Amino acid sequence: MQNISTKSALLAASAFSALVALPMLAANAAPAPTPSFQAEKCYGVNAVGKNDCASSNSNSCAGEAKRASDPKAWIYVPVGTCAKIQGATLKPM
Repeated sequence: MQNISTKSALLAASAFSALVALPMLAANAAPAPTPSFQAEKCYGVNAVGKNDCASSNSNSCAGEAKRASDPKAWIYVPVGTCAKIQGATLKPM
């Protein structure tokens, strides 16, 4: 019996620690790491919450885009791809 309550206490402590650490991890959010392929920043083609970063006055970190096709948010795409996407640009709008 004591072994079960020890495991329950450990599980509860772990869950609480994760809950407390989550806001601290979000506070240290940053742009997405540069991909392993030859990439360029492509603006205006992101999905909500699926950006790699953004320019000023929009958001500052990966995954924080509040709207789709944000003209200031960018995603990494393979070099030469951005010019092929309708509504995309290599510079923030």
